[in-house]
Amino acid sequence: MKAHDGMYIDGAWRPAASGETIDVVNPADEQVIDRVPAGTAEDIDTAVRAARAALPGWAATPPAERAARLTALRDVLVTRRDEIAETVTAELGSPLAFSRAVHADVPIAVAGSYAELAATHAFEEKVGNSTVHQEPIGVVGAITPWNYPLHQIVAKVAPALAAGCTVVLKPAEDTPLTAQLFAEAVDEAGIPAGVFNLVTGRGPIAGQALAEHPGVDLVSFTGSTAVGRQIGATAGAAIKKVALELGGKSANVILPSADLAKAVNVGVANVMSNSGQTCSAWTRMLVHRDQYDEAVQLAVTAAAKYGDRIGPVVNAKQQARVRSYIEKGVSEGARLVAGGLETPYEQGYFIAPTVFADVTPDMTIAQEEIFGPVLSILRYDDEDDAARIANGTVYGLAGAVWAGAEAEAVTFARRLETGQVDINGGRFNPRAPFGGYKQSGVGRELGAHGLSEYLQTKSLQF
Repeated sequence: MKAHDGMYIDGAWRPAASGETIDVVNPADEQVIDRVPAGTAEDIDTAVRAARAALPGWAATPPAERAARLTALRDVLVTRRDEIAETVTAELGSPLAFSRAVHADVPIAVAGSYAELAATHAFEEKVGNSTVHQEPIGVVGAITPWNYPLHQIVAKVAPALAAGCTVVLKPAEDTPLTAQLFAEAVDEAGIPAGVFNLVTGRGPIAGQALAEHPGVDLVSFTGSTAVGRQIGATAGAAIKKVALELGGKSANVILPSADLAKAVNVGVANVMSNSGQTCSAWTRMLVHRDQYDEAVQLAVTAAAKYGDRIGPVVNAKQQARVRSYIEKGVSEGARLVAGGLETPYEQGYFIAPTVFADVTPDMTIAQEEIFGPVLSILRYDDEDDAARIANGTVYGLAGAVWAGAEAEAVTFARRLETGQVDINGGRFNPRAPFGGYKQSGVGRELGAHGLSEYLQTKSLQF
């Protein structure tokens, strides 16, 4: 059976128990490009049982061997880089160059980082008269979103496998083909049957069944805060650990001493990347009152460059959602200075690069996650005002600070209630912990901190 006809469970491809399928639609032209099985609770149960059966053997596998399998997995992903990029472009609509540079290359780097960590992490340490062991937490239920389909999979599966856990993955129904390619890579890398399992399906059916399954020891979920809240409640009832990477409304704070043109241009690029479908996007630009008008004009000029350079949003529902926020911004008094509801394309779920000026902190577009190429520009009076505005949402996932001196930016960044802050355009680091404060989530992904989420601690006293 070809991978695109089935789910990957216990080392084999198989159809859904129901026999039903889900259409995969290219958001650029609205055409059905493939179909995948619509997994059910029965399929989830089969996959969890396979993962539990494989757990003792994989947990007992020496870390060096787990590292070797992860290295092999990374190497397979490298050889299939172009295929990964083309698949992401087909099912997500991302421009091919962005798919290669980000959707393919970043998860390859993350997979490599966990291959190294599996070999070097100290799974045992001496603490006085105790020996402290770190052991795999067990079977992991991984539920991933569509916006960075391979990265989100690797950010969960790679540390889980490095820790000695086994995994059942339920990917987003909009981007399941990338998940199937990953399952093929797992198989080719020689990872034992049952260690990794893939069930495609809809969130309210397969996702819920995975979160509720008594054979799952940890649920790792990336997605909306609303769904994360439901998963947290479900897991809490069973006293089950969760790792939640949820929404964001990140602030890009430009202090008066910063290079204004650079800060604005990079800020606009950040929001427009991946068609704005990034939980950590700096969707609120905070500019000092004295520089505000200049910043707005710079943002309008920058946004105009992205008119034909960004892809569509993922589906019709998301397009309608983003459009509703644009309408809300106008109705609440924000000034639309770029983009809006019009697009140059007759087909596809496109949203024009959109910029709002005269946005106040209490407006809906300044408080809620839009998840589209929409930037809000806000004024502030002084640093205290900027910190108050930046911290004035229920989210705390990411952010940015720009200043003439790095020390000045760092001092301000320490005031932000957020899990990650880029200083003067700092580069993404796949080994640095990523995760949020407040309603942006629980736990961390990436690097050693991400590995620790999948480990249980036991101390032996002598």
